[in-house]
Amino acid sequence: MSSLVKLAEVVDEAARTASAIPQLTDSEKLDVNQAYEIQALSLERRYKRGEQLIGVKMGLTSRAKMAQVGVHEVIWGRLTDAMRLEEGASLSRQRYVHPRIEPELAFLLKAPLSGEVSALEAMAAVEGIAPAMEIIDSRFRDFKFALPDVVADNSSSSGFVVGPWSRPDQDFRNLGVVMEVDGRPVQIGSTAGILGDPMRSLLAAARLAGKALGGLKAGWIIMAGGITAAHPLAPGQHVRTVIQNLGAVSLGVKD
Repeated sequence: MSSLVKLAEVVDEAARTASAIPQLTDSEKLDVNQAYEIQALSLERRYKRGEQLIGVKMGLTSRAKMAQVGVHEVIWGRLTDAMRLEEGASLSRQRYVHPRIEPELAFLLKAPLSGEVSALEAMAAVEGIAPAMEIIDSRFRDFKFALPDVVADNSSSSGFVVGPWSRPDQDFRNLGVVMEVDGRPVQIGSTAGILGDPMRSLLAAARLAGKALGGLKAGWIIMAGGITAAHPLAPGQHVRTVIQNLGAVSLGVKD
């Protein structure tokens, strides 16, 4: 068994059991390409348990976050059907280690996308856009990690919820966004926080994830990336995100 396979098993088990683990990079010298291999191997274990790949998430989609970790490219992770939460449902805090939530914009594809595509080509493949929220959760002890650790851990993606779909033929480059916890605003931003224009995130998904996965598929959901900083989740909370012109999405948190 290769070391990458062993590390994928460690990451998968940590996610499955909501257990904190030491940084992989504490004991292994990993680069980002190897980290993506671990991510793929870890998700293969989930597919064998019956989960299905239904999309991708983009991460490090703000210039500030890129500068903070010293990279010049976004990262991505995989979304499965088991990660999707119903709008308005309650998630169990016990399923996670360090759960945080962030407001996002989601794309629904009606046609495949892959490689270097133009904004016009990408828009032609979009069925709808929606307000969404992503639960990010690092399985690493004390919330300490290097970039390869994050990528190996499915780029911290642990769950997501999507609100009502709207037609994409509207300007969504700079829409106001408010995320509330128990009716109190905790994050305020704009969809422009996603690379200056969420479409750039979709183009990156086609180029990066599309290449690795043989293309983005029709019917897939693409989470464009965090619009604001993430907010910690605690039992008893009710979280709601509103995006100007697109509506709202919400979920609750239980023990």
